[in-house]
Amino acid sequence: MKYSSTVTSSRRKCRKAHFTAPSSERRKLMSSTLAKELKGALGIKSLPIKKGDKVRVMRGGRNNKGLEGVVTCVYRKKWAVHVAGLDREKKNGQRIPIPFDASNLAIVQLGEMTKDRQALINRKRESKGVEGSWDVNEVSVVG
Repeated sequence: MKYSSTVTSSRRKCRKAHFTAPSSERRKLMSSTLAKELKGALGIKSLPIKKGDKVRVMRGGRNNKGLEGVVTCVYRKKWAVHVAGLDREKKNGQRIPIPFDASNLAIVQLGEMTKDRQALINRKRESKGVEGSWDVNEVSVVG
C-alpha cells in the first residue's frame, strides 16, 4: 500500500537510491543509536556516527558483540565503520580492521564536539520538544 504520492515505494528504485546515494546523504544514513545513558542525557535516539566516537558492538559475529572501542574510520563509500582494537588476522599474518555497519553499533560516548554537531543535537531536541539543557562535558570523551 502506497502512503505518499511524492515518494516511490518501488523496491528497485529505493535500493538504487540507497546504494547510489552521495557521500553527503550517506553521512545521515550511517547513523547509530545512542546508549541508554546518552539517550537520557540528550533526549534523542540516534546521531550520525563520527570518527572519535566511543561505540559498543550490538550485533555481529566473530565474538565481537558487547565489545567497545573508538571509531577509527567511517568509510562511507563501503558503508563500513572501523573500530580500534577490533580486527582480524589474515592467513599471511596481516591484521585488517573488521568492517561494521553503523546500525549494528551503539554510541557510548561522543567524540569531538563541534559546533555543527551541537547544533544538530539542539535541532533534534527542539523537534522532539525536549525541555531543559544538556552539558557537553558529560557526553563527550575528554582528551
